[in-house]
Amino acid sequence: MLGSNFWHHPLVETAGYFSVVVLCLFVSMILFEVVTKYKNWDEIKKGNVAVALATGGKILGVCNIFRYSINQHTSFIEMLGWGLFGFTLLIFAYFLFEFLTPKFNVDEEIAADNRSVGFISFTISLGLSFVIGASIS
Repeated sequence: MLGSNFWHHPLVETAGYFSVVVLCLFVSMILFEVVTKYKNWDEIKKGNVAVALATGGKILGVCNIFRYSINQHTSFIEMLGWGLFGFTLLIFAYFLFEFLTPKFNVDEEIAADNRSVGFISFTISLGLSFVIGASIS
C-alpha cells in the first residue's frame, strides 16, 4: 500500500511537475501552431531562423511561466491553474503584438524569415513571461 508520503517525495513531485509541464508545453505548441499563419515545424525544418526564434521564445516563455508557478504554489492544482492562466496571458500578448504593429503583419514577416521580427517576437515572449510569472500568485 502506498502511503501519502510517497506522493510528497521530492522525486515523485519532480517527475509529476516535469510530466505535466512537458504535456502543457506540447499543447501550447499545438495552440501556437493554430494561431500562426505558418507551420512552425515545417518552416524550422526549411531553415527559417525567424520562425525558430519566435518558436524558441514561446517555448522559453511557457517554461518560465510554469517555473514561477511551481515555485509559488504548493498544490499541484494551483500550479497547473496559474500556469495555464499565465500561458493564456502569453497568447494574449502575441495577439497584442500583432495588433500593435499595424505597419506590417508579424506572421507574414516571420514566415518570410524576417529575423528582426522573429527576434522581437522572441524577446516579447521571454520578457513578458518574467512579468507574467512574477505576477501569478
